[in-house]
Amino acid sequence: MKEEWIQKAYEIAKERYAAIGIDTDQVLEQLQDFHLSMHCWQADDVKGFEVQAGAMSGGIQSTGDFPGAARNIDELRADVLKAKSLIPGDHRLNLHEIYGDFQGKVVDRDEVTVEHFQSWIDWAKENHTLLDFNSSSFSHPKSGSLSLSNPDEGIRKFWIEHTKRCRDIANAMGEAQGDPCIMNLWVHDGCKDVSVNHALYRNLLKQSLDEIFEKEQPMMKDCIEGKVFGIGLESFTVGSHDFYTAYAAKYDKILTIDTGHYHPTESPADKVSAVLPFVKELMLHVSRPVRWDSDHVTIMDDPTQELFSEIVRAGALDRVHYGLDFFDGSINRIGAYVIGSRAAQKCMLRALLEPRELISKYELAGEGYKVLALMEEQKAMPWQAVYDMFCLKNNVPVGDAFIAEIEKYETEVTSKR
Repeated sequence: MKEEWIQKAYEIAKERYAAIGIDTDQVLEQLQDFHLSMHCWQADDVKGFEVQAGAMSGGIQSTGDFPGAARNIDELRADVLKAKSLIPGDHRLNLHEIYGDFQGKVVDRDEVTVEHFQSWIDWAKENHTLLDFNSSSFSHPKSGSLSLSNPDEGIRKFWIEHTKRCRDIANAMGEAQGDPCIMNLWVHDGCKDVSVNHALYRNLLKQSLDEIFEKEQPMMKDCIEGKVFGIGLESFTVGSHDFYTAYAAKYDKILTIDTGHYHPTESPADKVSAVLPFVKELMLHVSRPVRWDSDHVTIMDDPTQELFSEIVRAGALDRVHYGLDFFDGSINRIGAYVIGSRAAQKCMLRALLEPRELISKYELAGEGYKVLALMEEQKAMPWQAVYDMFCLKNNVPVGDAFIAEIEKYETEVTSKR
């Protein structure tokens, strides 16, 4: 697309939005400060780099066998950098513990140390990327159906030690980058069929969390994430939304809202204003569930738009962290990164461009038809011209021009794996 076309379209959009009280130049500055935490596991379908790695288990599943998945740490890093080069703005990278630089050695999860992530810390500094982190309780011989809530003390202690070490690593990352590393804790624990020990499992999970969080870690932030159910664990989830919401509120932890972890009739967007009065911050894991937690690539669908709109309407931009969490192995994985990241940005842009004060004024005055009319009109406003300008300012391909870049990378790199 010609630069002059982009400039002309933006100037028209700028005038259109100014007429309803929105300064698009200011919105572009806000969007520049919108940092996604890109998930490393999209590049290789959640396999990781453990020498002793087994089949995926623990209530999650990646589908598809599109050629070109990253096979090692160098390929994964190259893919992430390629994706970042096609996404406007400055973004973080979110690592799972199973992506350590293990140098071909067997390192069990209760043995992992900062040493196994030093090359990541060095790489991140070199590439001006901030890191986030996750413990990994799945796909391991000791995962089973229960980890931190397991009545077997030996297994439970194994996962407690693993998670403690992950917090140490996250804190070291935060210290090295001069910005707190956000560490998410999610365990798959649950039951496939009828069970009678719900209270036992939840009390054990609380005890495990209490022990894990005993040590103060000033350069990392703890997030806890609930779920409706996991594959193979459909009947009962120990770490339900109620459990983690209560724990986060009581112990001052960040609550993670994963858009795929709710019942299909629930609205993740509605959770934002419901929990913000009680928790200090939120973490988002943005994906696209299709009938279940299938982690399809994020698109500009209504639930995603409502989620970002609700954050802006709640005045919570400085209290929310934005992570992506999808792993689609059925399409080009760099393409998945770019589509999902840009979709999240576009949803945030549209939320920022909404004339909230004017719409709120009409709502509080009881003029409902004006509220509905203005919100409908926003859908047809020239927001895309503003996003095109954002891409231009960040020197990344505008519109669908990124497709050619991805095809070239596929021909020259991923197709040869």
